[in-house]
Amino acid sequence: MIETLKNFGGKKLGGIILIAVIVIAFGFGGFGGGFSTNNQNNIAKINKTNVTTQDFMDYLNGSNISQQAIRENLDQNIIEELLSGLISTTLIDLEVEDFDLSITELTILKKIKENKNFQDENNVFQRTKYEKFLLSNNMSAPMFELQLKNRELQKHLFDLIGAGTITPNFVIQKKFEEQNKTLDVEYFAMSNKYKEKDRYTNLEIEEFVEENKDQLKREYIDFKYAVLNPKNLIGIEEFNQEFFDKIDKIEDQISQGDTFETILENVDVNVTKISKYTPSSTKNINEDKIYSKRSSNLDLVENGDNFLLFSIVKKYDLGPNLNDKTTKDEITELVFQKGKFDFNRSILEKIQKKEFDNNKFNEMSANSLEYTSLNSINDNNTFEKNSVKILYSLPINSFTLVNDKDNEIYLVKIVNAKNNSYNATDENYLKFVQEQNTVNRKSILQSYDQLLNKKYKVQLNQKTIDRVKNYFK
Repeated sequence: MIETLKNFGGKKLGGIILIAVIVIAFGFGGFGGGFSTNNQNNIAKINKTNVTTQDFMDYLNGSNISQQAIRENLDQNIIEELLSGLISTTLIDLEVEDFDLSITELTILKKIKENKNFQDENNVFQRTKYEKFLLSNNMSAPMFELQLKNRELQKHLFDLIGAGTITPNFVIQKKFEEQNKTLDVEYFAMSNKYKEKDRYTNLEIEEFVEENKDQLKREYIDFKYAVLNPKNLIGIEEFNQEFFDKIDKIEDQISQGDTFETILENVDVNVTKISKYTPSSTKNINEDKIYSKRSSNLDLVENGDNFLLFSIVKKYDLGPNLNDKTTKDEITELVFQKGKFDFNRSILEKIQKKEFDNNKFNEMSANSLEYTSLNSINDNNTFEKNSVKILYSLPINSFTLVNDKDNEIYLVKIVNAKNNSYNATDENYLKFVQEQNTVNRKSILQSYDQLLNKKYKVQLNQKTIDRVKNYFK
């Protein structure tokens, strides 16, 4: 929550903290319930702190969102989103107060004078520039200085919460060395180790179908349809008003419960009948379109330059028909993929049980063994990046299966690991240090989120929210 909020200022704070705090309190988007009160001037309550409608209206006025924009977006919960912003900033103010954070007027003035927007080419503060900025933003000096003070206090809060997140150098150095060492590996492709697709017998394919008959069932339909266009409806090839009037009439007949035959009784058109249809790798434009709309037994759908009037006669589930070549090829591919999966799993199980050794590795590799060196955990030139991370997590003489960017599978042995020298002032190392500190900081702030969830109870007055909405209607 806090880490996210730090990236926002002013009204941008709205909505983010809601995810971590307010959602838990009453559910985002619902805003149901709320606290019971006779004080209709209160729109929300955070523990014992009341958020009044005047607070909310002041927040709206400072949001630079016009009443017209609010009015046009009432149905998109804009009032609730703006209220979440006010609650977010109020909650942060409560935290600032709880930690007894403060900032002097001299510090604020120093911040203003150091702002380069208010300085000349010699970096000297120019009051005219400052006043021009205030005028152009329709702000008074006290208002701007108050906002600046609040931002600085929030920054102090975030810095306080994130304090102590600097990771010790020796920890970072060790992790950097681990992730930037050179790994020497031996590997070979598993593609030649799998049973070839054409070697699977009909019996094996039939057994696979029987074992997976429920999963392999597909919905089939029997149906009839007619292709409607200007030529067969009005006798010309022009899409004119008369044609669309005919289409509208057919849609009315469908809604009134007329049958397929009744609708076409005065239309000279061919009717196509299809039995046992389910989509396949072969594209059938009309049939596939109708199948996708099979939830309706009778309907008219647009398909390119034509309309399709169709009637579903029957729907039913069937297992795969192995006498159909296309279907059999699809099932054979599934059997082949399952064979690959089972073989890979057996290798991994042997590795995990320490039943796979160097002799078996060399025996499987035959004459196809290859060698490569990985320069760092980010070196994905040979293997896919997540596979590289796995390799860097394993000790020397380990075996595992990995894949490349094309999803080809390889059996790999880690032969050697060598630490590389580096310079602590190197750009890559400095970037790594920053990333590690960010990760640790994020972890601490996530813990702080959980604390806030327990520390504050947020309640809304739904009646007041509804009254505010009515104001904008």
